[in-house]
Amino acid sequence: MSKATFPTKKLLAWFRKNERDLPWRKDRRPYTVLVSEIMLQQTRVDQAEGYYRRFLESFPDISALARAQPERVLKAWEGLGYYSRARHLHQTARLIMKDYDGQIPGAYGQLLKLPGIGRSTAGAVLSLAYDQAYPIMDGNVKRVLARFFLIRGPIGQTETLKTLWQQAEAILPAKAPGRFNEALMELGALVCRPQNPDCARCPVREGCRAFPEGEAGSLPLKNPARKIPHYDVTAAVIRKGGQILITQRPEKGLLGGLWEFPGGKKEPGETLEACLQREIEEELGIAIAVGERFMQVRHAYSHFRITLHTFFCRHRKGRIQKIGIQDYRWVRPEELILYAFPRADRRVIEVLMGK
Repeated sequence: MSKATFPTKKLLAWFRKNERDLPWRKDRRPYTVLVSEIMLQQTRVDQAEGYYRRFLESFPDISALARAQPERVLKAWEGLGYYSRARHLHQTARLIMKDYDGQIPGAYGQLLKLPGIGRSTAGAVLSLAYDQAYPIMDGNVKRVLARFFLIRGPIGQTETLKTLWQQAEAILPAKAPGRFNEALMELGALVCRPQNPDCARCPVREGCRAFPEGEAGSLPLKNPARKIPHYDVTAAVIRKGGQILITQRPEKGLLGGLWEFPGGKKEPGETLEACLQREIEEELGIAIAVGERFMQVRHAYSHFRITLHTFFCRHRKGRIQKIGIQDYRWVRPEELILYAFPRADRRVIEVLMGK
């Protein structure tokens, strides 16, 4: 489909009347676009708004973000999940200060070389901040395009994504491409919803190929669901003289750089207590006595689920070593709020503070 046959004017007219008042739409600096797009990669709009405002209060520009300590950036991100986004954003800020004199690049190839910036995020920065004709491919846009062009391939397949990108490029106008991208995303969020799309209110319905076929609600097709594994994980609340031991996860890997109560995943045939003793010895090189069971926390990640079993423990012998951790601290309970923790550990802290 060509630009001429896609109902761009109708889409933009609808957008003028229905555009939501979102904080990142009031400031189109490359920096604020980058922050908002990174946040919105895996986060709902309603959840991201508060984080976005607080993040900009702490780091109002690329220079402030680059100067910040990693722990402070992770603390500002705490609760949003997918923490690699925060680490990559911080790394990107430092590279921009070092290699680009503090100016976020306006060239596609340069943006793609920066940590955490893929094709869609680069397109967002270039179209929204620099008014360059590059498409965006978030979940809303994928859904709108799959329905409008009746693309029946599973949404996660390489060939399907290739077709979606081709269609997005084909209909993107040279004039105000950022505005068009925003309108397309807004259409997916408000009208062309995942469930129960409001086709009667859709401004591009007349050109939509899925609508007359009655397939709007069933597209896009998802990849076959995979069984989500479950793991039992242990954590030790080790107390000493009114202080509690917390450890920092290695920078690379799941939840990198966050603090936690030390422990790890239970092996088959292992008791929870034995698991905790083994994990503490492997990660810290010390022996502990496992005492009273404290609480359980069930938590779901994107590809697996856990039950976190926490125990009050006592340090028996040995000097703490940084074997499987990045760092450790003995802190007073009231100091726990100063550190960035995964959500499951944060729930433990909430109960611990009330105990």
